[in-house]
Amino acid sequence: MSAPVFSTLGCRLNAYETEAMREMADSAGLSGAVVVNTCAVTAEAVRKARQEIRRLSRENPGVPVIVTGCAAQTEPETFASMPEVTKVIGNHEKMQPQTWADLRAPDLIGQTEKVLVDDIMSVQETAGHLIDGFGRHRAYVQVQNGCDHRCTFCIIPFGRGNSRSVPAGVVIEQIKRLVGRGFNEVVLTGVDLTSWGGDLPSTPRLGDLVMRILRLVPDLPRLRISSIDSIEADENLMLAIATEPRLMPHLHLSLQAGDDMVLKRMKRRHLRDDAIAFCEEARRLRPDMVFGADIIAGFPTETDEMFANSIKLVTDCDLTFLHVFPYSARQGTPAARMPAVKGLIIRDRAAQLRAAGDAALLRHLDAQMGKAHRVLTEGPRLGRTEQFTEVTFDHDQPEGTLMNLTIKGHDGQRLTV
Repeated sequence: MSAPVFSTLGCRLNAYETEAMREMADSAGLSGAVVVNTCAVTAEAVRKARQEIRRLSRENPGVPVIVTGCAAQTEPETFASMPEVTKVIGNHEKMQPQTWADLRAPDLIGQTEKVLVDDIMSVQETAGHLIDGFGRHRAYVQVQNGCDHRCTFCIIPFGRGNSRSVPAGVVIEQIKRLVGRGFNEVVLTGVDLTSWGGDLPSTPRLGDLVMRILRLVPDLPRLRISSIDSIEADENLMLAIATEPRLMPHLHLSLQAGDDMVLKRMKRRHLRDDAIAFCEEARRLRPDMVFGADIIAGFPTETDEMFANSIKLVTDCDLTFLHVFPYSARQGTPAARMPAVKGLIIRDRAAQLRAAGDAALLRHLDAQMGKAHRVLTEGPRLGRTEQFTEVTFDHDQPEGTLMNLTIKGHDGQRLTV
């Protein structure tokens, strides 16, 4: 029988967990199965999951289909009712080696209950699954899972459970192993990364973890942190930004909106001025710092004036990389019961935000002309600067190499050398 086919939808954490599942499935000897790791962040994400399941079932006739991930956790019966699906597994269960051992023979998959999804809110710990990373250039290390906050638009806490942290010693053990295998960059990832440590003894903060990694893994060339909630940035994280050149000068911020009333209705914990102040301070500490951000277009009750504040935030925070999400109601969230913005207006506002993001990226690319950058190669013709800006090469380069290069131009999306 052939090795299982894995398909990942959604965030980098899902991608990390897919690699962990792949290793557990291989260790268990599972073969001849399709595994779909779903996302639940929007209604569209759930629709795409169902579409992906149908596609893979057609392409792999007669092969058991196992569905897991956030959408499987939040609405298991939706997937259990699909004729293509053999087994639905929850987010906690998918990370247990015994789960994959129990599924190792395809003829056993259908002999137990179709749905294996327990109460994610009862999970108290997150294991530090040791994987070897993706490709040969950059590795992702899960240090946190779950979320204790309840933003009114978000279903993810019900798919991921409450916040829980991987102990620092486990994180450092994995990073040392990855560096020993030749990885030049490690990215710390989680659902609510800046809440790391809140459930650990002495309640350390994310900045403590960052400083400890850089101190105890001196051979790690580049450490990057993924999406953070800027209002939770602690003193040591800001110290690391100011003093640690191996911490990459790129932060992706969970901003969501630039209007105070919208932020309050979202139940976010920051205001517009908080976001601007954080960006100004981080850039003062590290002048080459660049920011990405998530922004939602067309949140319920959003007026033209409120939306204008979100557009203006792009320049006020000097954002470079925008992830724009047209608002999509998720049943079971408070925002789904709020007065909705018309779909045509949502699409138009999303297009305006994307245009603002394209203009911001162009300004950043223009500013790099003639500058020297240390680039990590991701493939024969593609790499990224320390600021996470893509760079294209005119001839093949070895993957996973750090190169000192001078920027000669750009194509509107990527730098060229």
